[in-house]
Amino acid sequence: MLIHPNFDPIALQIGPLAVRWYGIMYLIAFGAFYLLGRHRLNHAPAGSPIAVLKPKDLEDVLFYGVLGVVAGGRLGYVLFYKPAYYLQHPLESLAIWQGGMSFHGGLIGVLIACAVFAHRRGMRFLDLMDFIAPLVPAGLAAGRLGNFINGELWGRVSDVPWAMVFPQSGSSEPRHPSQVYQFLGEGLLLFAVIWWFSSRPRPTGVVSGAFLIGYGVLRFLAEFAREPDEFLGLVLGPFTMGQLLCVPMVAAGIWLVSAGRRYGVGAAQPRVR
Repeated sequence: MLIHPNFDPIALQIGPLAVRWYGIMYLIAFGAFYLLGRHRLNHAPAGSPIAVLKPKDLEDVLFYGVLGVVAGGRLGYVLFYKPAYYLQHPLESLAIWQGGMSFHGGLIGVLIACAVFAHRRGMRFLDLMDFIAPLVPAGLAAGRLGNFINGELWGRVSDVPWAMVFPQSGSSEPRHPSQVYQFLGEGLLLFAVIWWFSSRPRPTGVVSGAFLIGYGVLRFLAEFAREPDEFLGLVLGPFTMGQLLCVPMVAAGIWLVSAGRRYGVGAAQPRVR
């Protein structure tokens, strides 16, 4: 049986200024997005739909994406997880510093933000999303690492040899280190698969669809090991809210892959060398 190291959530403090590990993870996520995006732009062949993008455009995409993640993630948490509470306390919907973000809400926010960017840039939306999809899992890995360092979003009680006691849970029972599962699955594994898959030209929308399917399936499976939110619990039989939100995500991914292969819309992805 393992015991969570119970890291100090503050990585560095200089006087009143506190730098938290989770904030550092966000910076790593955004930095990885930018560096990986530069790599893809540098290897985009002439004539590729993303060849029109410049490094400055990548900075703008990142800015739009950050806005989408924050606004969508918070709004998604409010609407998907605690609608009744925030209906009674509407001003607390803005209190992001109290915690509470939803990946699925953040995804919707990013899609809207990128749709606006693509329209303003004169690009096809799916061309942009096919470019972005391989850049995302590295950031997800950083986020799950931040969850583990903070000792939050722990797993369900288990007797597996690597089960871990999370003092933050208020219990001495060993649990699945579900943050590590998600770090390895939705982060590293998904990054390796989608990066490899996007290394060859694919029909428009297929890479985006593969990402949606991959994340949705891996998140759905990880939720069986993750402790449901105490205030929500299981919402439909043995399934959590996170699992239910993955279903339309996977369905949309299957539709994109099927449509791309059926109609053979022009190749959207550059070959990555």
